[in-house]
Amino acid sequence: MRDERAYAAVVAAFAAFLYLAIVVAAFGLISLATNTEVIADPDVGTLVGPVMTGAATLTVFAFLLSLGLRVPADNQRVMPGVALGVGLAAYFVYAAAGGIAGAAGDPSQPFHYFLFTFAQLGSWYAITVGIAAFLVTLLYQLVLVGRFRQRGRPRWPWESDDDE
Repeated sequence: MRDERAYAAVVAAFAAFLYLAIVVAAFGLISLATNTEVIADPDVGTLVGPVMTGAATLTVFAFLLSLGLRVPADNQRVMPGVALGVGLAAYFVYAAAGGIAGAAGDPSQPFHYFLFTFAQLGSWYAITVGIAAFLVTLLYQLVLVGRFRQRGRPRWPWESDDDE
């Protein structure tokens, strides 16, 4: 049981880094394709974007780690509903973290950052964050299901158990 938990934790860490890489690459491609900035409001500061992305990444990592460690290996399944929930959580955390980080940096205009949060909910960047979280969660579940059902190292079709 301990080996399964360690495997799930390591795969969750790699999946979180994969998620971060996908989000950063998607932001760059969307920015180039639409000729827009990721954070369109220059008044919010330079750290708000990285804080938003980091908060979404930590959210995805926490959900993946929880999913991998709390569900026993025999009960691991690919659950699209759970993946959708992780995607929605990352989407909302991404937008909320922007408003909170902006308001913490400039507490004189809290309503401005409230509006900034709601403006982010409609942006292609926030939608991309949610879709990427959904896809990475599905892939993570697929990797865990494949590993735990296999019980051991991968085998070629012509290998048998008596070879070792």
